[in-house]
Amino acid sequence: MYDVITVGSSTIDVFAGVKSELIKIKTVHHEEELIAYPCGSKILINKLGFLTGGGGTNTAVCFSRLGLKVAYLGMMGNGSNSELIIKELKKEKIKFLGVQSRKYHTGYSIILESLENDRTILAYKGANNHLKYKSIDLKKLKTKWFYFSSMVDESYATLEKIAKFAEENNIKIAFNPSNYLAEKGYHYLKEVISRTTLLVLNKEEAMLLAGRGTPEELIKTLMNYGPKTVLLTDGKKGAYTISKNKFLAVVPNKIKPVETTGAGDSFASTFLANLIKKKDIKTSLSAACVNAESVILQKGAKGGLLTNRQLLSQLKKKKIKITEKKVTI
Repeated sequence: MYDVITVGSSTIDVFAGVKSELIKIKTVHHEEELIAYPCGSKILINKLGFLTGGGGTNTAVCFSRLGLKVAYLGMMGNGSNSELIIKELKKEKIKFLGVQSRKYHTGYSIILESLENDRTILAYKGANNHLKYKSIDLKKLKTKWFYFSSMVDESYATLEKIAKFAEENNIKIAFNPSNYLAEKGYHYLKEVISRTTLLVLNKEEAMLLAGRGTPEELIKTLMNYGPKTVLLTDGKKGAYTISKNKFLAVVPNKIKPVETTGAGDSFASTFLANLIKKKDIKTSLSAACVNAESVILQKGAKGGLLTNRQLLSQLKKKKIKITEKKVTI
């Protein structure tokens, strides 16, 4: 019996350091930052790094380092890139329950860094989009939780079927949809969200599903869709949730990030890992914040992930501010 099976993408991440400009555009409704490159020119890459990524494997490694029994379910190609990912999973004590195919290439991402240490990702989903339900050995899906990261096309249809399987077998679901899933709207995601115990998403994704509103209003609306707990993240501003008629806000420490890839995955999976361990909601929020801060101080989505012992040590040293107020649900 696994504590959690992650279902999502696996990729090879290429980090490209290039000179760029950062343009900020502010409209009536929102502010957006754009990375700009001169058109028609050849741009030299000054730094190049190769690591593994993808929401499915990032979260699997996080869960495993925190002491949980973990498996990963997803689809990848059958070449050297997939073997690199599988080798890393084995090293991290994660069972691979997925599928390899000669027909599709393993997922691949090119990560472009900006002047303010944020990033833009060019993502090639490849095999990640083609996980078929009939190719999964259901007898191996013995777990307490599923953690769903973003899946699209054929793989999202499979995610819906796994959600029904989870409901039939009393398995809890955590769901972390991406922007490109959230923009399809609640009715598109209803089959999964209605069966979800923990819904994790950022503020932009929350507004795509629930309309405009304060974090408190967005969480209340999303809870009405079915999830028992909604965790809403808001970048540098922190994260929010509602528990036992209290609206909680965790305020991150002010640190200068090296690179932010994987911060969301680490925050969400650390939060859930602590819930699985029966920790209270404030401890879960604090632990999530500490692990996410560790990740953004290193390049890549996995390098900064803490072990359980390291996390407990950091929690004793760091002060994480959490505010609360009473709310009516």
